[in-house]
Amino acid sequence: MAEIRINRVAKQFGKTHALQAIDLTIADREFMVLLGASGCGKTTLLRIVAGLETATAGQVHIGDRRVDQLPPKARGIAMVFQNYAVFPHLTVYENIAFGLRMAKLADSEIDKRVNRTAALMHIDPLLKRYSGQLSGGQRQRVAVSRALAMEPDVILMDEPLSNLDALLRMEMRAELKSVLAESNTTTIYVTHDQVEAMSMADRIAIMDQGHIVQCDVPVEIYRNPAAHFVGSFIGNPPMNFLKASRVDTGQWRVAGATLSGPGSDKNALDFAIRPEDITVGEGPLQAEVRLLEPLGSHTLLACRVDNTAFRVIVDSDTSVSIGDTLSLNPMADRVRWFDPDTQLAVPS
Repeated sequence: MAEIRINRVAKQFGKTHALQAIDLTIADREFMVLLGASGCGKTTLLRIVAGLETATAGQVHIGDRRVDQLPPKARGIAMVFQNYAVFPHLTVYENIAFGLRMAKLADSEIDKRVNRTAALMHIDPLLKRYSGQLSGGQRQRVAVSRALAMEPDVILMDEPLSNLDALLRMEMRAELKSVLAESNTTTIYVTHDQVEAMSMADRIAIMDQGHIVQCDVPVEIYRNPAAHFVGSFIGNPPMNFLKASRVDTGQWRVAGATLSGPGSDKNALDFAIRPEDITVGEGPLQAEVRLLEPLGSHTLLACRVDNTAFRVIVDSDTSVSIGDTLSLNPMADRVRWFDPDTQLAVPS
């Protein structure tokens, strides 16, 4: 079992609180993505699990062992870094074998593991090459193969695809997820790229300012953000937000229109809707089109609603011009509401 339990982990650098009482349980063989903007604490948390940073407070367990007081080599983990850390003076074979030789495994076992993991990552024809003869994608595969060859309980990955071009990154996302599922390891994957997170994760932990704001399966995070931050961070483009004032119980004034909403006794809420969850035609919200962005299968309309930026996605064959006034109808079951004071979601 390689379940990971992170209990009340905090990290302070001087007066800066990088992590604040993090609680997170990652199931055996789960692919967990830590997602957030630069400086949110995701890499610090990964390095604490790895043993490359010491927590100011809290505990880390892997399986039935507490590991936060153990050196990295005793934790049963392997790590893939952003720059791959492939040794230029060694062949691909020796790069993959490096950790195994340090562990003093028999040559026959080393050979078996190197060949198996190289085949898994489709680099077995490259075993005699040096890193200078490899592309970025091939070096990335070498780094992953080296980690897998150790047969770790846990693999930690810190932005491993960020140095690749867009097309190769897309190919590697699918390949990595497949290979790691086959290897039966538990994975923690750090990224700031929400497309990577949404396409690869079993669950995503959204981090902001040293806190985990929401942890759930990708579709739940997208459809039901637990906080204003999550709705504004996830999605490209992100959710639209408008101010709402209470008219009566369950009735809210939004951009001059009265809409049904939560039965909250608050006087003000934030109304939120994703750009693809709006139809154009008969609807309560009036929008002025400011910009058209044709994107192939659809067009992104940059509008103003009640003097607030508001985006709408329509089919590419929709007849719309800059300066048009549109009537927008938000899909009622896709509207979300947030408390402007707590920034948390309010049940509809």
